[in-house]
Amino acid sequence: MILTPNILARLVAIVVGGVILQLSFFSQVALFHVSPDLLPALIVVLGLLGGSLTGAVCGFSAGFLLDCLLIVPLGGGSLVLIAVGYLAGLFRERFEIHSPLVPPLLCMGLTVFAELGFGAVEMMLGFDAPVSTLIVRDILLKSIFAFFGGWVIYIGVRRALRPALVEEPMLRRNRRPSVLGA
Repeated sequence: MILTPNILARLVAIVVGGVILQLSFFSQVALFHVSPDLLPALIVVLGLLGGSLTGAVCGFSAGFLLDCLLIVPLGGGSLVLIAVGYLAGLFRERFEIHSPLVPPLLCMGLTVFAELGFGAVEMMLGFDAPVSTLIVRDILLKSIFAFFGGWVIYIGVRRALRPALVEEPMLRRNRRPSVLGA
């Protein structure tokens, strides 16, 4: 990703808008008694489009802003979302994306990772909350929401950041027709 001041402003707007949408809209919506958590999916998409450094920085920024707005101990959300953004960016740097299912599947898998990470950080910080087996259902539903929301987020963010994306050209081999019997 080529970072210019215009693209940096777009990234800031995407991260701030994502955090505000998560806190003001998606946290109030309940589908099957579970509110979707699409912020990890947004960070996954930013990591896939920008690489590991962009994903980690956007993850830290979103997590820090989330922690500040929720008035919780700073660093928990940042730590988890840094890891999510870095892993998504690392996937982009190491593997080619051959299928349109890769971004939503990564959103789904890394949302499970993020939800488990949020829970682990809260346990380490000593929050006393009753733990139920319904947590498994909540995590699975949030990952399904991230799968379907990942497509929409990927298309929207890709369109917003299109001028900065560096597309790797497809390698085409010029084949000469083989001559049989020669």
